[in-house]
Amino acid sequence: MENTRAPEKIPILFDTDANNELDDQHALAYLLFNDDVFDTRGITVNATYNGGDIEGHYKEAERVMHFCNAIGKVPLLKGANGNFDTLRQQVGAEHYDGKEGVDFIIEEARKQRSQPLVLLPVGKLTNIALALAAAPDIKTKVRIVWLGSNYPEPGEYNQVNDTASLSYILDQNVPFEMVMVRYGKPSGSDAVRATPEQIANKMPGAGPKVSPIEGRNGGQFDNFGDYAVDLFEHIDLHGDPPSRALFDMVAVAILKNPDWGVQRTLPAPRLVEASWQERPMNKREIILWENFQSEAILEDFYDRMQNPVLLGMGK
Repeated sequence: MENTRAPEKIPILFDTDANNELDDQHALAYLLFNDDVFDTRGITVNATYNGGDIEGHYKEAERVMHFCNAIGKVPLLKGANGNFDTLRQQVGAEHYDGKEGVDFIIEEARKQRSQPLVLLPVGKLTNIALALAAAPDIKTKVRIVWLGSNYPEPGEYNQVNDTASLSYILDQNVPFEMVMVRYGKPSGSDAVRATPEQIANKMPGAGPKVSPIEGRNGGQFDNFGDYAVDLFEHIDLHGDPPSRALFDMVAVAILKNPDWGVQRTLPAPRLVEASWQERPMNKREIILWENFQSEAILEDFYDRMQNPVLLGMGK
């Protein structure tokens, strides 16, 4: 008799600077609309230099969760305002900046499960690095997939927000994968883009209808799709045609279907004064994701926006 058992869902914890621009919100909605693929264990927030302090990022993540019928179904916790170098020596203290989120990451990582917990940071790496420093035992229990870096070129927003956390993780014996950004290049997640016209055509009314709440830019919204249209109407556009990249959503997509990106293994490099330094003899290896299937990713994204598998609906 043929085995028709459904694949086991991917346990995942999403770490986000949700109020930064607009890709975090789309990535979170896409994650929460794929309950047949992901077992979302929680959401932690951090603060990068756009979007205000941790409270603003928390409120924006909470807003998206409301649109996705996820309030009360998935924990949402505050992580660090500050950076790794400042906070590392405080991880044993009773109270410190980010402790709530860091402790939650550790608690989830230590739970017994048949596969590693995927930690999906799509902002700076502070919360993840602090968790590893506080609880080295979780290194064998997690798989870190980070949306960040222009490697081998310098720069990139998530990276520069906390270079010390990235340097720390690069030298830890923990599975680490980098989903490339690469501004303006076809090989990075910057190439997975949406125009306001596409969003206005495909997104209105998408997702479940919920009680109306105020959006980040004002107005009242009762579904994620209408809110997505508003986000695109209140942000600067780039490129030809004018558009925005959905960077963070790409990281969720390649976890759902690894065929939507190309991965390669390389000796973990070092970040020295914001520039990459190769270490070809380094026995520690990391995985790099690049060359994403933009059309397939966006097709699935729009499909899930209109046909979501909400929390509790996945098998």
